Amino acid sequence: MRSYLDFEKPVAELEAKVDELRAVAETGSAVSVGDEIVRLEADAAAELKEIYSNLTPWQKTQVARHPQRPHCLDYIGALVTNFTPLAGDRKFGDDDAIVGGFGRFRGDSICVIGHEKGADTESRLKHNFGMARPEGYRKAVRLMEMAERFDIPVLSLVDTAGAYPGIGAEERGQAEAIARSTEMSLALGVPNVAVILGEGGSGGAIAIATANRVLMLEHAIYSVISPEGAASILWRDTTKAQDAATNMKITAQDMMKFGVIDTVINEPVGGAHRDPATAIAAASDAIAQALNAMRSLDRDAIRRQRRDKFLAMGRTLA
Repeated sequence: MRSYLDFEKPVAELEAKVDELRAVAETGSAVSVGDEIVRLEADAAAELKEIYSNLTPWQKTQVARHPQRPHCLDYIGALVTNFTPLAGDRKFGDDDAIVGGFGRFRGDSICVIGHEKGADTESRLKHNFGMARPEGYRKAVRLMEMAERFDIPVLSLVDTAGAYPGIGAEERGQAEAIARSTEMSLALGVPNVAVILGEGGSGGAIAIATANRVLMLEHAIYSVISPEGAASILWRDTTKAQDAATNMKITAQDMMKFGVIDTVINEPVGGAHRDPATAIAAASDAIAQALNAMRSLDRDAIRRQRRDKFLAMGRTLA
């Protein structure tokens, strides 16, 4: 069953009428409702297109967090064949918030690391809503080290509100683990591509998103802190999250303008949650294009390209 956001109410009403008329048609009623269904479907599609062509940053935040938006495992299942997940950081334990392993993307070997939020209550609890603990980032480092050793490109699928802020995580060195993962991402001699699928929150995202090419879905967000967190710090009032979202410049279009990302991946009208297959196919093409552009580069050139990318970003934003 489709879940609607607050600003999608006009579309919800039209599609509800369509469902009612279809139910009438299925009863075999003598009343012809075919033309009315076609008209209402056209109205709903036009209304949806109009709404999504003018989304505010806060509305994009809601879309990025939509519970039915495709997550990391959906992308892995559709894009990576022969995927073999690996578990554990060889230091403390495993963390299901970060999924990682090796497989094949369009016939070529790939190392995949990504945040998984979960699709229902049980899986969300299992994956801790995509908020990784230190062992998750240490697992990511272990996988990147293996990819480096065997000359395999790395694909990062980013979708997290941020690293887990619990006491246990801090006791086990959360900040150090994030820093080590970021350092490893920068040091890789193999190409790495990151895709911001939904939320790209704080150091939890940066830890695996420090890549040669950073791609971002059209309605995803990328920021150092959540709008609610910023509102609580700036105004001590989380109800001002909408104002914070607008002022923080967190959308894909803002990130592209500032040179923080390299490509915006278009989503289907109504967001990736309305047509996951199309969204995943678009991401697949963008990932393939990014990887193909780096095929001819040697290890030194790959590192130099990544370093220059982030140095230029700092100079531009300063």
